[in-house]
Amino acid sequence: MADWESRDGDVRLTARVEGMVQGVGFRYRTAMKANQLALTGTVKNNDDGSVAVVAEGPRNAVEQLRDWLKSSRAPGAVARVEESTSAATGEFKYFDIVG
Repeated sequence: MADWESRDGDVRLTARVEGMVQGVGFRYRTAMKANQLALTGTVKNNDDGSVAVVAEGPRNAVEQLRDWLKSSRAPGAVARVEESTSAATGEFKYFDIVG
């Protein structure tokens, strides 16, 4: 088990998505994808035009969301994804759009 994995194997992805990602349904589609993968967390617009994503769940599902964020299937035009992975905290019950 990696240092950043929780005991139940869940991990947390914290990502900042840059590009043309506001006003194009990015948060809505990200929430749909996260819900399809049974992840919990949040997605929100940042004041600088980027989008912040925090997602928790099984490593495989989190990796699928991360790959989707970087793919052409994500809405808008993603220029860059800054990401980090850590142990899940379990603080979320659902995946919500905030802000």
